Parts: sequence; structure tokens; C-alpha cells
Amino acid sequence: MINAIRTAPVLVIGRIHSHTVGGGVGLACAVDLAYALVDASARLSELAIGIGPFVVGPAVERKVGHGDFGLLSATPATRRSAQWCEQHGMYAQIFESIDALDEHIDAHAKELSAYSPEAMADLKRVMWRGTEDWDTLLIERARISGRLVLSEFTRNAIAKFKEAAAKR
Repeated sequence: MINAIRTAPVLVIGRIHSHTVGGGVGLACAVDLAYALVDASARLSELAIGIGPFVVGPAVERKVGHGDFGLLSATPATRRSAQWCEQHGMYAQIFESIDALDEHIDAHAKELSAYSPEAMADLKRVMWRGTEDWDTLLIERARISGRLVLSEFTRNAIAKFKEAAAKR
């Protein structure tokens, strides 16, 4: 998905209406413009189960910067508020209601559809400059996650998570 968004010749708008975790944070960061509901918090939870946000990392790091990516990664239990996400570049704008969110997204999509497709494709390439190696980078990162997900630590962490979920 991240590479599909990255290489799409149009700007991709994201609609974040709830709490995002892990891969959802990666997708929120991969879209060109993420609009979110005021309650749409985010966290990178991967480290808590013995892996890391390796695959989504490049998209998150690109959007929020190295330091904030490190903070999100190293604090997997901490939910960052929508306001935090907006202040750190993950969200372009936050909205108080679903209706306001949807109205803005509809209006912006209509606005974008009136612009030159060629200019938009060129703008998209400029916006994503420096990501040309992501076709291979994301596969390399997936290999790291794949190796770690097979570790004893991660198997135990997932088993504990399942136990806790079954008790709820």
C-alpha cells in the first residue's frame, strides 16, 4: 500500500476517523494529505511485541522526522493525540465532527480533480523525492519484521496479547 500511494500519479487523501496503531499510522503517514477527526490518536505499538515499525518506518519518518519517529517507536504504549499528530506533521488538519471532516475531504478532492493531471503527477514526484529506493527498502524492512516475528519473545508477547483479549 505504501508504495502504491507513493507512486500514484495523483495526490492521495487520507481520512483518519479513529485511533490508529502500527500499520494504520504508516498509512496515515504515507498519504499525501491526512485529514483526521479530533479523536484520531496514534501510536506505533510494534516494539511492545518484539518487532519494530520497520515497514511503516520510512513513511512515518518522512512525515514526522527522525526524532519523532524514534519517540513514537520507543513509546509503544503511549497514544499521541490528534493535536500532537497535527503539530508534528502526521495530520494536515483535524476536525471536530465526522460531517466537517467529510465535507472538507469532499471539497478538497473536487478541487484537486480540477487541476492538471500532468502538473499533479510532477508535483507528486517532487514531493516524494528521495524515496526512489523504497521498492527494495520496504522489502528489506519486511524481512527484518519477518525474522523478528518468529522469535521466542514475539511468540510469547503475542500469546499474552491473545490471552488478555480472550479474557475481555
